[in-house]
Amino acid sequence: MIGIWDYTVILTYGSLLSAVMGILVSLSGHGHPYFGVLFLLLCGLFDTFDGRVARSKKNRTKKEKDFGVQIDSLSDLVAFGVLPVCIGMGLWKRDMFDAGRVAGATMVKQPSVLCTIPEAVIVIVSAFFVLAALIRLAYFNITVEETQGDCVGDNKYYYGLPVTSTALIFPAFLLLRHILYINSVNISFAYYIVLIIVAVLFVLKFKLKKPGTAMLYFMVFLGALEFIAMIVVKHFAR
Repeated sequence: MIGIWDYTVILTYGSLLSAVMGILVSLSGHGHPYFGVLFLLLCGLFDTFDGRVARSKKNRTKKEKDFGVQIDSLSDLVAFGVLPVCIGMGLWKRDMFDAGRVAGATMVKQPSVLCTIPEAVIVIVSAFFVLAALIRLAYFNITVEETQGDCVGDNKYYYGLPVTSTALIFPAFLLLRHILYINSVNISFAYYIVLIIVAVLFVLKFKLKKPGTAMLYFMVFLGALEFIAMIVVKHFAR
């Protein structure tokens, strides 16, 4: 068979499979964005350590290294480019259902602002986000050898916001949305504002210091807290 099938790529493959599951779950039925976010968090966890696992193998060939770079970026596009958009679509479907605007639905809440946004706008924002993620990842691929991993100068900085940041940003948003929702405030529409802001930050040329080991593990801890909180929330979220 073609491709690489050893342990160095297992986390990358796991991230992709998690992303696919998140996409399917988010868009299933009348939308399940909170379940989709659980898979997004798993993608973030896998992506945090896939590079370290790959580098743990000594004497990797150039072909193995190049293959790892390519599948990592392709997996990241699905996990951190497509999945967040599908979570947003799941949120839109859920709001539309609760507003009684789809067949078989009974209005249980007043229509949210998100329900009033034309579907064409939703599609355009979603496409823009995926395109921005694609551009950033493609830029990474063509500069990885020269810049040692999308970094600047001394290898301590990124250009722009890494796409993996979505694994912390959007779960935090949905947790905030749930807290406000139980207090009769629906901010679902703001999800698409966040999509636009994050997409711009993907391609904006600014220096961002890479996290050190301590910060990296703090972000993993933060993601774990979000995961636990989401498990609790999903029992009460609509």
